[in-house]
Amino acid sequence: MTNSVTGDRPYLEIHQSRTHEPTPYEYQLAATLEEVFTRDGHDLADVVRGLNARKVHAPDGAPWTEQSFRAEMHRLGA
Repeated sequence: MTNSVTGDRPYLEIHQSRTHEPTPYEYQLAATLEEVFTRDGHDLADVVRGLNARKVHAPDGAPWTEQSFRAEMHRLGA
């Protein structure tokens, strides 16, 4: 299959880099991040504050910090 924009390169497959189906935690985090980006801002401090305000905590159950958020995004490959 070719793409009229890229010529002979094939279309990218949605979620082609996934190694597994997202967990319920990952779905919740993604949905909450979308809401935070829309309503609160894109700065790291805004994101951490928005997640904590919505009671979506880090995997260990603790409130987010900038460091824990960075580490989790790294772990998730984001």
